[in-house]
Amino acid sequence: MKKLINNPENLVVEMCKGFVLAHPELTFTESHKIISRKQKHNNVALISGGGSGHEPAHAGFVGTGMLDAAVCGDVFASPSQIQVYKALQHVATDKGVLMIIKNYSGDMMNFQNGAALAAEDGIKVDYVKVADDIAVKDSLYTVGRRGVAGTIFVHKIAGAAASKGLELAQVKAVAQKAADNVISLGFAYTSCTVPAKGTPTFTLADDEMEYGVGIHGEPGIRREKILPSKEMAQRMVDDLFLDRPDMQEVAVLVNGFGSTPMQELYVFNNDVCEHLARKGIKIYRTFVGNYMTSIDMNGASVSLLAVDDELKGYLDAEANTPAFKLDGSPALPFEFAAQDAVAKKPPIPKLKPKLNMLKFRMSNSR
Repeated sequence: MKKLINNPENLVVEMCKGFVLAHPELTFTESHKIISRKQKHNNVALISGGGSGHEPAHAGFVGTGMLDAAVCGDVFASPSQIQVYKALQHVATDKGVLMIIKNYSGDMMNFQNGAALAAEDGIKVDYVKVADDIAVKDSLYTVGRRGVAGTIFVHKIAGAAASKGLELAQVKAVAQKAADNVISLGFAYTSCTVPAKGTPTFTLADDEMEYGVGIHGEPGIRREKILPSKEMAQRMVDDLFLDRPDMQEVAVLVNGFGSTPMQELYVFNNDVCEHLARKGIKIYRTFVGNYMTSIDMNGASVSLLAVDDELKGYLDAEANTPAFKLDGSPALPFEFAAQDAVAKKPPIPKLKPKLNMLKFRMSNSR
């Protein structure tokens, strides 16, 4: 195992210390491994968190327009209820706190228990569960679908709603709407290596991939031969639409799992968008990057958020965090040209072949 670390037991604390050195607008409470904003406000506060190993999630989304605090568990381990309780105490305002919880059994239990402790102190707390992974109904870590990279959309939209000064119930309703309208699916070319263990969680041949993989190194729903990016994009988009065939306009998040080069993620984003265009789906925005990783896994996921005017407004709102920045401008439209999805046929004699132009609204992530 080759890792740029010291003692694995100190990894999370040392990482968090380095993180706030790079982002001095944030602060680290070492005793309970909480990263939070230094700047306070009077709006509904937002917290999230979970096991470490998914960086930049969740600490990378603490900042203006998104989270107020992230609770950091050990690698792939849920934070304790006391950690959650202390985070709630730290960020609580008179308007209350909304917790955004990925659907893993340990996270759900400990965040809810922490909320119960905070309620005894008179803190108003509510939560939204994110369960966006369509790959499995139940898993080793969950009852129901797993919460994965689509959670970032919920952070963004809930943060924008809170920044408007909405009440706790209203912020929850907006966040729940986002959670109800986001779906995700991932694949992996390699496993990840948990530092304390030192060996991969599973092994793959050079020409194999895990389809439907989880973010904790869980194997996928099936193992198969790798595909070119274009075919992979078509497969994943089609599978996502089998789950939600009613989507008409979407925001796209292409998420790397830790070791996938940005070059390849942008290729994949282009292929995803081309296939969406061929299906007649409008694309409002795309976001490409490492948002919710699995340590050093090579692979990626696609999250699609079905949007309406309300969600688009919250998605456009300003955000300034270490891992997610928007200036508050609306999405910029531009033309996107794609050849017909049907396999090319020999040209008909004496007729000039035409390029099929598909137009829709779309903007780059910023």
